[in-house]
Amino acid sequence: MQSAFTYLTEDQQKQVEQAVVEAEKQTSCEIVPVLATSSGRYDRPEDIVGLWLTVITALTLWFLFPRTTGQTGDWGGMPVVIELVLAALLLVIAFIIGAVAGSRIGWLRRLFTPRQQMQDEVAARAREIFFDKRVHHTEGGTGILIYISLFEHMAVALADQAVIDKLGQTFIDQLCQKLTEGLHSGDATTAICNVIQEIGTQASTPLPRAEDDQNELQDLLVLID
Repeated sequence: MQSAFTYLTEDQQKQVEQAVVEAEKQTSCEIVPVLATSSGRYDRPEDIVGLWLTVITALTLWFLFPRTTGQTGDWGGMPVVIELVLAALLLVIAFIIGAVAGSRIGWLRRLFTPRQQMQDEVAARAREIFFDKRVHHTEGGTGILIYISLFEHMAVALADQAVIDKLGQTFIDQLCQKLTEGLHSGDATTAICNVIQEIGTQASTPLPRAEDDQNELQDLLVLID
């Protein structure tokens, strides 16, 4: 699974941070880009993949090693108790391997995780960070969060009340749409920088930067693993 700390190179991270600096020269908005490895724990894929691999292992054992009754004069073969113990051990190992695969392999986790659950987790995590990183606590209520969650392949844009009052929720939704389209194209750095630049351009008139404007939040790309 792709980590937020390795998704962008150091140079690309600096490009994003410089885009924030340039955008905030035009507006009083405080822009906080966040890159997260994942937004939820998602235990369900571990159980499902483990169960499926256990079933497949059981069927394979039954097919390859069918139980036959002994013939007259034949005392060879393994005792039934030992066969059962070995079979149970193999099934346990199969479940563990499946559970580990379900937790470590990104596409496998996504395959067995409902999309609605991922959307809910990403939205909840974005709201949590919106408050934890003090994006919601700027003096003029001009904070904007750009949140990208790598595992889910989803993004969220959240803005404080002053931004919504001046620019509208539609503008924030359009930012999120442009961001996801840009990320889907494969050039994450350009997609993030373009959205940040658009915030600076569009907010420069309704929310201009004051001469005594204080930079309340650090101009950094926040990485969460």
